[in-house]
Amino acid sequence: MSAPVVFAVFATALIAGSLFYLFFYRNWQRQRELQQPFPKPWRRFLKTQVPAYRRLGTPQKKRLERLVQLFIAEKDYYGCDGFEVDDRVRVTIAGHACLLILERPFSDYDDVRSILVYPDVYRAQGMESDGLVVSESNQIRAGEASSRGQVVLAWRECESAIAEPHSPHNVILHEFAHQLDYLDGTADGAPPLYGEQARNWQETMTKAWDHLQHRLAHHHKPWLDPYGATEPAEFFAVLTETFFQQPEHLLEVQPEVYKTLCGYYRLDPRDFSSHHP
Repeated sequence: MSAPVVFAVFATALIAGSLFYLFFYRNWQRQRELQQPFPKPWRRFLKTQVPAYRRLGTPQKKRLERLVQLFIAEKDYYGCDGFEVDDRVRVTIAGHACLLILERPFSDYDDVRSILVYPDVYRAQGMESDGLVVSESNQIRAGEASSRGQVVLAWRECESAIAEPHSPHNVILHEFAHQLDYLDGTADGAPPLYGEQARNWQETMTKAWDHLQHRLAHHHKPWLDPYGATEPAEFFAVLTETFFQQPEHLLEVQPEVYKTLCGYYRLDPRDFSSHHP
């Protein structure tokens, strides 16, 4: 076989391999993972640690299990400050995170690479600005998310949300909502949307944001945790918590916002029925 032929065969094989890796390898790997049975202990953890799991219909339970299986296979978990990450912790975090994509593609979490878990709230360096001077400060945090695909969680705060499934707070939902927000490159309170859905989001959320700001400015009782009024990114994350934790409340006080979130998450969390815009 001549040198040019050998080179052509090698180049063709290299290109074919590169194309397979770029466009097919991840799906192939995921299909292989899903051929493995879902571990029975994980199902028990979903029942005890993810309250919403018990409210799902059989097809949705299977869907959530498949998402959890992929999530745990692909994401790296790290314990911090001596915290030990076991399967209960992995399934708890994955189960809540995957509720957000129960009717959405798993690829929404492609950029999520690692989850760091602290035993309790932790100190982190933060930046503060008074408009002219920027300074560093020590902040106490229950969780955070970054555009680099990292999520940090305080386990005690996670357990609090599990113990009170109808409270307005769930740090796992909050931080993974930020990851969805980052999908277009920046956390600005609007995940990637197109066409009429994007226009409706902008109009509905702007009106709701202004209404919340007005109520707080006039010392009226807010319809959302005031932390959601600090910036648009937090508005979306806190809205997501309320949408899944207290859907009836959000539907009552902001029906258009509720409808818009149903369209984005493609489900109605009151009964987890599918909802496609």
